[in-house]
Amino acid sequence: MTERVVGVGAGADAVGGKELATEDMILNIGPQHPSTHGVLRLRLTLDGERISSAEPIVGYMHRGAEKLFEVRDYRQIVVLANRHDWLSAFANELGVVMAVERMLGMETPVRAVWARTLLAELNRVLSHLMFLGSYPLELGAMTPIFYAFRERETLQAVMEEISGGRMHYMFNRVGGLKEELPEGWLGRVSEAVADVRRRLPDIEALLVGNEIFMARTRGVGVLSREQIMQYGVSGPIARASGVDLDLRRDDPYLAYGELPVKVVTRTAGDCHARFEVLLEQAKVSLDLADACLERLRALPPGPINQRLPKVLKVPEGHTYAWTENPLGINGYYLVSRGEKTPWRMKLRSASYNNVQALREMLPGQLVADMVAILGSMFFVVGDIDK
Repeated sequence: MTERVVGVGAGADAVGGKELATEDMILNIGPQHPSTHGVLRLRLTLDGERISSAEPIVGYMHRGAEKLFEVRDYRQIVVLANRHDWLSAFANELGVVMAVERMLGMETPVRAVWARTLLAELNRVLSHLMFLGSYPLELGAMTPIFYAFRERETLQAVMEEISGGRMHYMFNRVGGLKEELPEGWLGRVSEAVADVRRRLPDIEALLVGNEIFMARTRGVGVLSREQIMQYGVSGPIARASGVDLDLRRDDPYLAYGELPVKVVTRTAGDCHARFEVLLEQAKVSLDLADACLERLRALPPGPINQRLPKVLKVPEGHTYAWTENPLGINGYYLVSRGEKTPWRMKLRSASYNNVQALREMLPGQLVADMVAILGSMFFVVGDIDK
């Protein structure tokens, strides 16, 4: 869908002393377009082959999760929070149950804390692997996605075994986890983590140093530190521009305070740096998963959750919990009036802030580089249109 805006005078071309009319093309990428990750719409103004302005338009998938929270009890809202970033379902659940537990003053059993941390890191690797495979595909490289999905299936097997779900795990509960870890499961997770770590260099070898990949990503779509601060960009995208912030290290939750969390950063701030950060973060998460496994084996037998009343009511008040999700910082602002349903639950999703920076990144870029830039922002549309 295109429009043309005709301008005469300042900025118009002059031939033989006469002014000629020039036309700016308004190009709509989306909301249904092969170059977008789903139903995101970009309204671009083009000057020839270059983008002169860009406006991301969101809301085509909006399902009103925040309003639905107000008519669901504290057990039911987990299923709503689970789904907005469908690649990070376990991490989405965490923020909600952590906020409720904080309001209740509830202590989570130590085994549940370490098991949650392990599952959160496995979920992080699953999310990163999807983008590590799909991003090269958008640039014309077909092979990496097959390698990435091989590793995803290895980890999905152990996640499915423990929760029964492949994407929407629904394994978190207020006070801990749904049920006890299966017998022998920790050993199978160790094998899966070792297999993925051993084979991850296969993806790396296909792309790192690849001339075509480097040409399409190096120096393209640079996002400055100042722009990140202005738009509230977080996660791997922010760290690729030198913003050394990771809540797992800087404001620890779960068991991260006892783990050596290595924060991966780059300074270039371009598409290539964002891909590199994602790749290195996947390796760090595998190391953290091993540390969690070691600790879980050493823990004595004990409960995995807290016993809850039949009707769970949260005391009147409010709290804010935030987590370092795979795509960036997620925030959960919970307000309670002492009932069994939240009076208000506000989500701050990482993807929403991250895509807003496109209005700064795209102007001045070639249309041909738009796909490379868009793909390197690593967003999920449901996370934008929560």
